[in-house]
Amino acid sequence: MRTSPLDRLRSLDPILVGATAFLVIVGLAILMSATGPIAFQRWQDSLYMVKRQLLLGLFPGMVAFLLFSMIDYQLWKRLAGFGFVGSLVMLLAVYTPLGVRVGGSLSWLSIAGVQFQPSEFVKFGLLLYFAAWLSSRTSKQVKDLHEGLIPFMGSLGAIVLLLIVQPDTGSMVVIAGMCGMMYLLSGAPLWWFGALASSGIGLVYLLIKTSEYRAARFMTFLHPELDPQGIGYHINQAMLAIGSGGWFGVGYGKSRQKYLYLPAVESDSIFAVMAEELGLIFCSLILAAIGVVVWRCFQISKQSTDSFAKYLAAGVGIWIALQTIINIFSMLGLMPMTGVTLPFISYGGTSLTVLLAAIGLVASLPRTSSRGSDVLRKRL
Repeated sequence: MRTSPLDRLRSLDPILVGATAFLVIVGLAILMSATGPIAFQRWQDSLYMVKRQLLLGLFPGMVAFLLFSMIDYQLWKRLAGFGFVGSLVMLLAVYTPLGVRVGGSLSWLSIAGVQFQPSEFVKFGLLLYFAAWLSSRTSKQVKDLHEGLIPFMGSLGAIVLLLIVQPDTGSMVVIAGMCGMMYLLSGAPLWWFGALASSGIGLVYLLIKTSEYRAARFMTFLHPELDPQGIGYHINQAMLAIGSGGWFGVGYGKSRQKYLYLPAVESDSIFAVMAEELGLIFCSLILAAIGVVVWRCFQISKQSTDSFAKYLAAGVGIWIALQTIINIFSMLGLMPMTGVTLPFISYGGTSLTVLLAAIGLVASLPRTSSRGSDVLRKRL
């Protein structure tokens, strides 16, 4: 029996959709306050970044949300191979005239005057690809060295290598962590995951040893007081902002650090501005809302009887959780800064659009995965 588009919308997971809507609305309010001074300095319009977030993030994100929630998720399984190929093409495209270097990293594309980071699409593309790849393999194949680990490492390694060369360390860590944990959830031997993690740590060590800039960033993480006006400036200003806010904050719109003292207030450092203005209690509420999104993703994964749906939902939950942890820990000085943004809150049209597409897909799974499993049972 066919269902109307309105019925399909009504069947979406209400908790997941509600928590996401709350985060997007609050994120726009926080972005409006955090980016006012820098937007006015650059474009003489204090609302410039908020307008861009609406035009290039929220509006296309809502379209993507509806598209991915309306279409049967099994279609994406059939198209998952294009997710991997598309990821490779976009990461290679930065070396064409379309590539744009921002902040020393060749990790942006400019098409028709619109700049975006292909790594945001790569996260979603690889999620679809590895969810389909893992769901097409038996437990024995997943645990087999030649049919499981080697093909997995080959596919993921190609993407990781391209991200390292750009360099885009933050996206590399999120993507490698998401895919690695999905592989672990598929039933791969735990010691394989330990070997992958050890390889990742070794790779990070090698990257630090072969780059003076990364070595300086790592030393700043260990001793932020060594160069407070140089490479340690960012983390020192971030911790000053967080400490100034205390439990209840100095008041919405009253941050001092956002007045060109704290770098990257629109992206990496937006949590620090939020903590300064609204306090740690409010920040805890935001983190709780993100926690609800992650929890629902894992619950949907647990409840789904179709393996592709399981990996999709779990992968999105891991993606959002990892990105949040890395951003918060960086601002608190618990790990080196990597340029990872805070999901749903930080400025970035591409990031918001892709996240809303992923949430639309997961929110539809309780409806569609059961249908997919019914079809599977009929075939058997």
